Amino acid sequence: MTRKNILVFRELPDDQLARLQAAHEVTVANPRIDAQRASFDAALPLAHGLIGSSFPIDDALLARAPLLEVVSSVSVGVDNYALAALHARDILLCHTPGVLDETVADTVFALLMATSRRVVELSNLVREGRWTKNIGEDLFGFDVHGKTLGLLGFGRIGQAIARRASLGFGMPVLYHTRRPVDLAAQAPELQGRALFTARDELLARADFVVAMLPLSDSTRDMIDASVFDAMKSGAIFINGGRGATVREDALLAALESGRLRAAGLDVFATEPLPDESPLRTHPRVTPLPHIGSATHETRHAMAELATTNLLRALAGERPLAVYDTASA
Repeated sequence: MTRKNILVFRELPDDQLARLQAAHEVTVANPRIDAQRASFDAALPLAHGLIGSSFPIDDALLARAPLLEVVSSVSVGVDNYALAALHARDILLCHTPGVLDETVADTVFALLMATSRRVVELSNLVREGRWTKNIGEDLFGFDVHGKTLGLLGFGRIGQAIARRASLGFGMPVLYHTRRPVDLAAQAPELQGRALFTARDELLARADFVVAMLPLSDSTRDMIDASVFDAMKSGAIFINGGRGATVREDALLAALESGRLRAAGLDVFATEPLPDESPLRTHPRVTPLPHIGSATHETRHAMAELATTNLLRALAGERPLAVYDTASA
């Protein structure tokens, strides 16, 4: 097989990097690091394949890569990629669905639990030496078991969250998507346990509203003041999808008004979260630094799948997970 040029734009585990080096010429250059930017720029025009994550591969960058055949993203989301330009040039875009579903669902459910039971707030009470007597009602949390969960988005991760809620905590589950999911085919264990529901009805009934939406032109700023106004008073909002699907000013207003009891956020419109953002220190917000898939096991599995996708594509074989850029 002809050895081709691969540009690794975010570091890979050593064993996966070795797989690439055994088959192709590899340059590792992270463009976020000033000392590596020149190497990235020099390798880009010669690259047949790119692999990495969390860096914008936009129209201007693609124009500087005339030999490019495939981009393999170590992620599920594809909002960092110029989908129309990739499609126009027949450049494959691969991603890593499936391997992170359960881990992200763990994180989202942890946020749900932490916000309702005020875990971070009460842990800090102990750490800071302010636990001097038995807590009173002003510091009580709220039950999770038996409460109603509403999911905006019901893909693989949403279904994994629904399993935890329904099978583990006895929670009625409502979900809203563009069309109902065939549970018999996709998630038979959720038949009779997860109900397709009109959006406004879901918002009015759910004690917890969890957003698991991808970012696209149609979902950007989708969760706005009208959504928060329609939510049940005292509900908790969790976002484990994409930060830019939420109008953060509207979320803050709903928290300040008391419409929402709390929010748990793993994603934000701007990441890392700016120091001046009120979400960083708001007493009713539990913020996380986008750690949905951040476990040793899952990140390695993602890198392994991305590496396999890239090697298969450069060998003229069908990758295991190709994103349909024509649908953008």
